[in-house]
Amino acid sequence: MSDIDRNQFLIDHEPYYRPVSNEVALYEAAYAARMPVMLKGPTGCGKTRFVEYMAWKLGRPLITVACNEDMTASDLVGRFLLDINGTKWQDGPLTVAARIGAICYLDEVVEARQDTTVVIHPLTDHRRNLPLEKKGELVTAHPDFQIVISYNPNYQSLMKDLKQSTKQRFGALDFDYPSAEIETEIVSHEGHVDKATAEKLVQIAHRSRNLKGHGLDEGMSTRLLVYAAQLIGKGVEPQAAAQMALVRPLTDDPDMRDTLDAAVNTYF
Repeated sequence: MSDIDRNQFLIDHEPYYRPVSNEVALYEAAYAARMPVMLKGPTGCGKTRFVEYMAWKLGRPLITVACNEDMTASDLVGRFLLDINGTKWQDGPLTVAARIGAICYLDEVVEARQDTTVVIHPLTDHRRNLPLEKKGELVTAHPDFQIVISYNPNYQSLMKDLKQSTKQRFGALDFDYPSAEIETEIVSHEGHVDKATAEKLVQIAHRSRNLKGHGLDEGMSTRLLVYAAQLIGKGVEPQAAAQMALVRPLTDDPDMRDTLDAAVNTYF
């Protein structure tokens, strides 16, 4: 048993999450079966918040790893470190999660190198173990352990996609931006603005999402809408807030910026 205090990874207050469909019930069933889960959806649509909410609801510790292209297998499982007494093994986040029975969330896993993601395979089938080859140890996953990954299918390519041998180890939930009514509710709650202001921000976002594939890789995310609402809530003039939080992060193309600025001016 690990001497790490699992309580430090518990979420101590309820994260705000607005269910869109039956995703909460499906995840609860998947967790009961300890099924590995894959969350698929665009940037900023609520995948991470959903995992945080479910970890809180289930009373389970959560360890999140933001994946990147420089991440090695040792970053996930652990490595020997030098200290004043010589060498000492330090578990990586995946190993810690397996030992203490946490939910391990690998965010944007497609960003990691494929030779790195292979290390999760023994934890995602009947074996539920993790070989620490450098240490000569086989870690058997705690009964409460579950692995969750997320990625944005819109960015997948031949160079950046999950192997079928990885995908078919997971159950999957599709996420997308919520309906206008629900998204307005989220933006109003999280951004601390009135419903009318939130509705305008959502309408601007819908304009941008209609431009996906016509000059934009992706439209404005729910996360960006919350940022804009928070600025407005702090007294920033709505047009300036929308330009800073919605338009400028999305594109550097002058014509596309003009198009999006025009949408902002329409509503504000």
